[in-house]
Amino acid sequence: MALHITDNAEADALLTERPLALLVGMLLDQQVAMETAFAGPLKIEQRTGSLDAAALAAYDPDALAAVFTETPAVHRFPGSMAARVQSLCQDLVDEWGGDASALWTQGSPDGATVLKRLKALPGFGEQKAKIFLALLGKQYGFTGAGWREASTPYGDEGSFRSVADIVSPDSLTKVREHKRAMKAAAKG
Repeated sequence: MALHITDNAEADALLTERPLALLVGMLLDQQVAMETAFAGPLKIEQRTGSLDAAALAAYDPDALAAVFTETPAVHRFPGSMAARVQSLCQDLVDEWGGDASALWTQGSPDGATVLKRLKALPGFGEQKAKIFLALLGKQYGFTGAGWREASTPYGDEGSFRSVADIVSPDSLTKVREHKRAMKAAAKG
């Protein structure tokens, strides 16, 4: 398994190898291009020297905001997103021993349980949680019973709705086309 989301081999390797990187990338995936959001964890690691939930939770909030602001910025809203990442990491430390993968591995959970766990995280609403669950199932090896149903419509086989479906430049184009069509329909 190897993720291909950012068009940056180093960032994609980090997403593939480190569950926290993938979770933080998903958290950052709003109001910026997907590639920018999912490249964020690599920038954070390079600038702080760590991509560890406990280390980021304990990081000085002003210093972390400065890390997010450095050029190129981690996110277009560096202050608020630094605070969200810190809040997410604190929750992971408090509830999951700092282990992001425990959300989908602890107790051999089914899809509905993982969805519930994701929705309990700071910054993860229904849609973001469903997209992340679909990403886990489609590309990250999660096989919990009912994951497709729990992540509907993002878990639908053969769909091109979200980051969960990006496996190549062609699939990225199809996801972008779907998103443009959805925005046009919402405006229409």
